[in-house]
Amino acid sequence: MVASLYERAGGRVIKLLAGPILCVFMGVSHPLYISVTEINHNPKDKILEISCKVFTNDFEAVLEKAAGAKVDLSSVKEKAASDKLIAAYVERHLRLKVDGKPVQLHFVGSENEEDGTWSYFQVNDVPAVKRIDVVNELLYDGFPQQINIMHVTVGGQRQSTRVDCPAANASFQF
Repeated sequence: MVASLYERAGGRVIKLLAGPILCVFMGVSHPLYISVTEINHNPKDKILEISCKVFTNDFEAVLEKAAGAKVDLSSVKEKAASDKLIAAYVERHLRLKVDGKPVQLHFVGSENEEDGTWSYFQVNDVPAVKRIDVVNELLYDGFPQQINIMHVTVGGQRQSTRVDCPAANASFQF
């Protein structure tokens, strides 16, 4: 059974990488709308490990719009329903191709941290990667000033970029 990044590292690695970027913007109100997506190739387990961090209040706003109902991502009682909404939303708004072939994201879990919500996914059966194409439209349907930062690591080589709404496409060559 493939151990997920979520279970193996408890998000620690991702938090160390993306945390400093977002903590500058964390507060009661924030003038910027930013998400951070980390994509890491795990050649041993032949998977892509994907984590996304967004401001919880912004995420709740777009999920409420999509669901047509109130969403509270911090509610333990609503965790299962919230996870279904998160999985469906991210799978619609974050699409990947590996070496030109579309791949399916599999939801692993989510967790809340301060003012941010982490969601974790993986893509199975990825023994090697030469190129990753990403369409990242997270929160574009709620915030026209949204900025999505992406970090992709393959074979120890890390590449980063950002896309500003309405631009959504990024390619990473390894």
